[in-house]
Amino acid sequence: MTEGRAIFPVEPWSLTEVGLDHDSLGVHESVFALANGHLGMRGSLEEGEPVVVPGTYLNGFFEERPLPYAEAGYGFPEQGQTVVNVTDGKLIRLLVKDSPLDLNYGEIIDHRRTLDLRAGVLRRSTEWRSPSGRTVRVSSTRLVSLARRSIAAIEYQVEVTDDLGDLYVALQSDLLANEDGAPDGDRDPRGAAALARPLDCELAAGRGRRAVLVHRTKRSRLRLAAGMDHLIDIPDTATEDIEAGGDLARYTLAARIPPGGSLKLVKFLAYGWSSRRSSPALRDQVEAALATAKLAGFERLLREQRELLAQHWDEADVEIEGDDELQQAVRVGMFHVLQAGLRGERQAIPAKGLTGPGYDGHTFWDTETYVLPVLTYTAPHAARDALIWRHTTLGLARERARVLGLHGAAFPWRTIRGEETSGYWPAGTAAFHINADIADAVIRYYDATLDDAFDRDYGAELLMETARLWASLGHFDAEHGFRIDGVTGPDEYTAVVDNNVYTNLMAQRNLREAAAAVARQPLVAGRLGITDEEVEEWLRAASLMAVPYDTRHGVHMQSDGFTHHEDWDFAATPREHYPLLLHYPYFELYRKQVVKQADLVMALHLRGDAFTLEEKIADFAYYEQRTTRDSSLSATQQGVVAAETGHLELAHQYWAEAALTDIQNLHHNSGHGLHIASLAGGWTVAVAGFGGMRDHGGELTFAPRLPQRISRLRFRVVYRGRKLTVTVERDRATYRLVDGDPLDIRHHGRQVRIDHDDVVLELPPPPEVEPVHQPPGCEPRRRSRG
Repeated sequence: MTEGRAIFPVEPWSLTEVGLDHDSLGVHESVFALANGHLGMRGSLEEGEPVVVPGTYLNGFFEERPLPYAEAGYGFPEQGQTVVNVTDGKLIRLLVKDSPLDLNYGEIIDHRRTLDLRAGVLRRSTEWRSPSGRTVRVSSTRLVSLARRSIAAIEYQVEVTDDLGDLYVALQSDLLANEDGAPDGDRDPRGAAALARPLDCELAAGRGRRAVLVHRTKRSRLRLAAGMDHLIDIPDTATEDIEAGGDLARYTLAARIPPGGSLKLVKFLAYGWSSRRSSPALRDQVEAALATAKLAGFERLLREQRELLAQHWDEADVEIEGDDELQQAVRVGMFHVLQAGLRGERQAIPAKGLTGPGYDGHTFWDTETYVLPVLTYTAPHAARDALIWRHTTLGLARERARVLGLHGAAFPWRTIRGEETSGYWPAGTAAFHINADIADAVIRYYDATLDDAFDRDYGAELLMETARLWASLGHFDAEHGFRIDGVTGPDEYTAVVDNNVYTNLMAQRNLREAAAAVARQPLVAGRLGITDEEVEEWLRAASLMAVPYDTRHGVHMQSDGFTHHEDWDFAATPREHYPLLLHYPYFELYRKQVVKQADLVMALHLRGDAFTLEEKIADFAYYEQRTTRDSSLSATQQGVVAAETGHLELAHQYWAEAALTDIQNLHHNSGHGLHIASLAGGWTVAVAGFGGMRDHGGELTFAPRLPQRISRLRFRVVYRGRKLTVTVERDRATYRLVDGDPLDIRHHGRQVRIDHDDVVLELPPPPEVEPVHQPPGCEPRRRSRG
């Protein structure tokens, strides 16, 4: 096999790499990552070489670092938080006679890896000829258990494929701490801070085929334990050894393999971390987890994985006819979204999931606005857990609001544990909309589940405390109503502005829903000391919320005065100068009509109940000409609104951009980890875009339409204990309940009742609109497979 670009065949239920592409190695490590929300492992090779970022991550496990400022300022965060590349248990080094298996050397005869979306495993097969002329085939199956949150396992097999006589091999199965976690010289601000040997060893133990290492971070004082155990199937001649100490535990197996023979090793891994438990207690915890996993055996772990995924796909799958590449990408994206949140169990969902160190492992508003809508309608228990994590940080958010001179709760722009860790105010704390985004996710989850226990114990309090923030952040103005000034909306190229429409409309919903929560949960309101006068103020602020509109252009202003700013000179902007933030000072960006990502356009989607269709058509056309999509978050929202406003072919292009973001490395930084929010967009554009699903006011509505190339779209949603299937074809939509009581919905404005029989309804034609245009060089991204 010749070296060069790897090939990705289009397959409906898997993603396969054929060949080894050294230039894309880091990207493929991200794409082939396995995780379960608690534990994540990048798709690096078992032998450890070649590698870009070997990463293994535990959700919530981080190290602190000081945040330096050229000039200190009141309220600036003093400590940053960075995800730690924890003890690597993926390593199984192979020595073939006198040559280590390293795909930088020797001859690669055949190499392929497959991410199996129904089995939930990463399979790998490599046939390799060593520099000394011996040929072996290495096969592995890697699993991070979705059923057992602390467990991973690898089956690793070595076969002799030449006829040159007995072959002596050695396997070194390692636990390795403090390995390098990021490439040198990476200055992309979307990357991660470098941590130099963040882990101190507290305990190392090895016995038989089992070993455990316990380490602790130097500053955050978090403790982790990693353990491994092994089963082997070997020829008759072999030796074994175990050692453990410091940052390395190693099980060594040496064997003689006859021609045509093979050796198999199964490696079980367990991880745990705590801020309170002792080293012996964590050691015992992972040893117990190892014991039960080894007792279950590798085949049972595989069966558990497949059974869990079978149920998930039955409730969540999106079927697409007419674009096979997009079908594959949407399922890959949904798989990674599930991996990011399924077993988080009251931890955050980071922007990169657990697939890489990008953004220091922080969680942002991406979680509530992009990821949780998918989980709410496909795996609602995972959405519930993520929102409960937000609730556990409520004390820190209250304290942050107090420091800022505000009431209620001010949630952090970026964090791991709950403290604000953004060192740049305009693109950090000033983006107060995250508080309304959290409230929006709470509202959506409650409306979709009617989970009264969640509402009582967590949700209502989140709504009330975020409403208090808006009441204190904004003010009443005799001319403009209720204003929210000095904030940054989703568009980070327009910072610290007055009356950002997205922020104001999301705050408006937050205030109204908080008032409704007070009525539902009077005991919660009483505990928080909320008075009738306070609720009246919330409702008055909501009814008088300022929403800037430019009558001359006939469009909403993204924020006060935005449409009066000077236009950005797109014609004079070289294509290689995108993203603009890496090539121009923020001063230039802030005072021009240039948009990093959908902002006002996102309001058209998430607060679509506040706009007429005519307003949406005009607003979309205006902002389409000014949006660079320098953020991977943009294509999803532009795709949804393009579909609603009649630009169906453009919506199809944005759908592909969102879903293929990482498979095609469209933003040139997928090696830092996957863009989980963008991958969630594969579901969102399918369901909210071409399915037209909205959930305003707790009512489920649909307005489906298809682009020309797509002949059929089918998706499933879980809603209030029911499973609803929607099938969209060229001229009709079919609704059917798989289980549960009848459900009332709206189809293009018409109210209908859905039960267990097919309800077939015609599709009206889309609105007739003029074509829209993007800035030069900012057309939708999708690489041709040719």
